[in-house]
Amino acid sequence: MPVSVSVRLPDKTAQALDDLASATDRPRTYLIVRALEAYLADHADYQVALDRLRDKDDPVISSGELRRRLGRKD
Repeated sequence: MPVSVSVRLPDKTAQALDDLASATDRPRTYLIVRALEAYLADHADYQVALDRLRDKDDPVISSGELRRRLGRKD
């Protein structure tokens, strides 16, 4: 079930949103939902990367070692 959320946007951001909605013939809600989904997906990827970086049992290798393991010479 959709949930209603109210936010205050700076004038420049609101105008940019309106301009994009007009240019793409999409409602503002559509654009806001897509932007939030993209942000949340990026944040989840970032959190996975941080968790892996902090994992003491996950070995860190150099880029040269990675290329060697992949059979790349460049």
